[in-house]
Amino acid sequence: MSTALFTDRYEFTMLSAALRDGSADRRCVFEVFARRLPTGRRYGVVAGTGRLLAALADCRVDPAELAYLRDAGVVDDQTARWLADYRFTGDIHGYAEGELYYPGSPILTVTGTFAECVVLETLVLSVLNHDCAVAAAAARMVTAARGRRLIEMGSRRTHEEAAVACARAAYLAGFGATSNLAAGHRYGIPTAGTAAHAFTLLHDDEAAAFAGQVAALGKQTTLLVDTYDISEGIRRAVAVAGPGLGAIRIDSGDLSMMARQSRQLLDSLGAVDTKIIVSGDLDEHAIAALAAEPVDAYGAGTSVVTGSGAPTAELVYKLVEVDGRPVVKRSEHKATIGGRKTAVRRHKPTGTATEEVVASRGAPEPAPHDRLLQRPYLIAGEPARDLPTLAESREHLRAELVAVPWEGLKLSAGEPAIPVTMMGGDR
Repeated sequence: MSTALFTDRYEFTMLSAALRDGSADRRCVFEVFARRLPTGRRYGVVAGTGRLLAALADCRVDPAELAYLRDAGVVDDQTARWLADYRFTGDIHGYAEGELYYPGSPILTVTGTFAECVVLETLVLSVLNHDCAVAAAAARMVTAARGRRLIEMGSRRTHEEAAVACARAAYLAGFGATSNLAAGHRYGIPTAGTAAHAFTLLHDDEAAAFAGQVAALGKQTTLLVDTYDISEGIRRAVAVAGPGLGAIRIDSGDLSMMARQSRQLLDSLGAVDTKIIVSGDLDEHAIAALAAEPVDAYGAGTSVVTGSGAPTAELVYKLVEVDGRPVVKRSEHKATIGGRKTAVRRHKPTGTATEEVVASRGAPEPAPHDRLLQRPYLIAGEPARDLPTLAESREHLRAELVAVPWEGLKLSAGEPAIPVTMMGGDR
């Protein structure tokens, strides 16, 4: 199945009406932006652009899909003929993956005919709303972890394909590895994982389970020690693997207390270099609460794949220009600003971000240390040169988080990390 049907019915019914009345070929500009950030968030993270570009390459309607659309009464013959030859030939510009965004930031600009742009709306929003939400949550966890390693392990808490996208977004945000092998294969993300409680329960006793795992994976493996009694589990783990055991994992209980007691016990057994990994319903707040404890790495699952309470980035895809003329939606609480936008990020000489300036129908007056935020992704339907890799996007986000004023990295609710100034435009 192509990605063309990952859409809402009204995209195609609008297309049919526009083809019938002759408005389908009018040149349009659509923009993706958030009117507000999710409650408690001080920044958003752009993620999913690479996935979106791949999805757009497959956005063609095949004969079987066309037959379905006709038989279901979704499109007429004229629209079916148009869709049979559909290929997006417009332009797409946007913020880099790993860029931070704020209310009103034009994170994606889609330019082309109304017909070819409108059919992309649902697909664009499906990808970006999901991945941006996951990446923002994951970035907050990375900040809370203060340099300690994070492993994404949320595959069993979401749809199987969403799990792969979540792993990609979390890795972009700074997680070190994922448990998801499809993500490792598809995107080259490091994978991690050893054993669950079922492996321990399979064996007649805990020592036998540990011995089997060490025999298969070596002494540098991670042993899950809380199936029964944690203290006894640690003693058995060190007895089996020796003081060179790689790590233990704790998945339940009072993680703060368990981490302290486990470190003391490991050290007393001579396993001073054995790492402690904790997991079990961790979010950014739980991770921050463990900052003073002897934890070496965190495994996070459910909160990552659900956006830690904000499962969508609340992005919208709105028409802002038709044939070079700004158009404005004036609905109460859902108004838009007309005209294509240009956005720059302003910085102090030290590199700290101070403001985002968004100008409608023209660039803001340049200032020292400005950085233009949009870059080309597709030109006349063809990929632009030098598109960033996932590794480059990951590094870009790391650098952007360093540039955020320290107040903007707080996990508590507050104003966006930097203000956004809107210049010009019809409202």
